[in-house]
Amino acid sequence: MEETLPRMASTCASADAPDAPDDLVQRAIRGDVTAFETLYRLHVGHVYGLSLRLSGDTHSAEECTQETFVRAWQCLGRFRGEAAFGSWLYRIAVNVMLNRYRREVRRTLLLVSTDTEEMERVPGGNAPLGLALDLEQAILELPLAARMVFVLHEIEGYGHPEIASLMHCATGTSKAHLHRARRRLQARLRS
Repeated sequence: MEETLPRMASTCASADAPDAPDDLVQRAIRGDVTAFETLYRLHVGHVYGLSLRLSGDTHSAEECTQETFVRAWQCLGRFRGEAAFGSWLYRIAVNVMLNRYRREVRRTLLLVSTDTEEMERVPGGNAPLGLALDLEQAILELPLAARMVFVLHEIEGYGHPEIASLMHCATGTSKAHLHRARRRLQARLRS
């Protein structure tokens, strides 16, 4: 997989680089690895943060971030510029996470009993007792589908029709997941 993504140099790009984002994108489309490296540095923090909020796991977030940039490099020629490059890239990141979510759901359905409570548990979501519970931790403890809808709607600003399309579910299901997430967060943060 690493062979398909240009090697990112260890030196940081200058913060006052004169290149405009549109110019960087056009140069990257033409195969300029340095331009893509600069785009990577500009967006890697947000992509990683989004992946971390959706996955709740640093290892998964790192994998998804890497996969996002690999896919972006592979699909760069299809970027039409109808939206900002960042929006296009974040959509790729969301799709990477949703594909991971769908694989996890299929695996869970095959491996876990039909006990609803057991299926809704978040992998690795058990917080050590005695630690103060903050909002980030409370979000991580949500069932996976509710967490994904909550993050996409409340943090990333996606609408329910768009979330439903991404998650291959009904709009009402997206709304129900959001309602469940809000209710659980309120109850958890009150306790």
